[in-house]
Amino acid sequence: MTKIKAAIIGAAGYTGGELLRLLVHHPACELVYVHSNSQVGKTVSQVHPDLLGDCDLVFTDQVLTEGIEAVFLGLPHGETKGFLEKHSFSPDTVIIDLSTDFRDESHGFVYGLPEINSEKIRKAKRIANPGCFATAIQLAILPAIQAGLIQHSVHVSGITGSTGAGKKLTETSHFSYRNSNFSVYKLFTHQHLKEIKQSCIQLNSELDPEILFVPYRGNFTRGIWVTSYFPYSGSLEEAATIYRDFYSGAAFTHISEQEISLKQVVNTNKCILHLEKEAGQLVIYSAIDNLLKGASGQAVENFNLAFGLDQKTGLKLKSVAF
Repeated sequence: MTKIKAAIIGAAGYTGGELLRLLVHHPACELVYVHSNSQVGKTVSQVHPDLLGDCDLVFTDQVLTEGIEAVFLGLPHGETKGFLEKHSFSPDTVIIDLSTDFRDESHGFVYGLPEINSEKIRKAKRIANPGCFATAIQLAILPAIQAGLIQHSVHVSGITGSTGAGKKLTETSHFSYRNSNFSVYKLFTHQHLKEIKQSCIQLNSELDPEILFVPYRGNFTRGIWVTSYFPYSGSLEEAATIYRDFYSGAAFTHISEQEISLKQVVNTNKCILHLEKEAGQLVIYSAIDNLLKGASGQAVENFNLAFGLDQKTGLKLKSVAF
């Protein structure tokens, strides 16, 4: 089997590390090089010790473009545009960007949420990977948006683990702040709201619902839990049918009739949803791993689609469960 030659730009952080963990075991991928400006000359296992014995690559600050068929960009938000202006890849190279820079589908990029854009992704050479909160929220509300169930506003709260803040230490990601603590940030103004609105318009241009999103910092390392609710007069069974039909062909998004928990999805590329109706509200719980379905796992899912592979290739992962 001829393997697809790939590279990771910005492979020292949390999402870059997760990409490494997935791609070194991906049966259709040959990881040619890993790039980092901060870790030049170090072996992958010096930066990501859990990969000792799995990868013998050395970090480089050189950007090779010739012969690279796929490149994953794990650069900080706002830096990808400048990087691509400086480094010219072949038009045939599939570029998957994990930053916010092209999620508005500018410069020929396709928004990489497979549940609504799989056919576009299969034909794309430039793919903008969704944000982590954006993924969890969209998968919770988009079936209701398409069906016209959300007329005015939807209330959303979501809690994310500390890895969602990135590897670079900040005051609110420090152990002494996060441990035994809980806090709100970016009330109603989170940067992911823009891409969520974009997908809502794509599925139902007649609606422009207000998304009232309260994001929380959690005192755990990985995972996202989202609770969304809005007024709903139909039955729970009718809503469940809408959601099952919407995700009937989805590879990783599942509807659970039982109550769910975060550990069901941690270390997997799954999104698991659970619906309830209470006090005239339809409530949707959504759980994902922020580093996998919310970032690197979804990037590999998009890689698989773009190269005509089975969508689950390299992503048959097990949850931590307990």
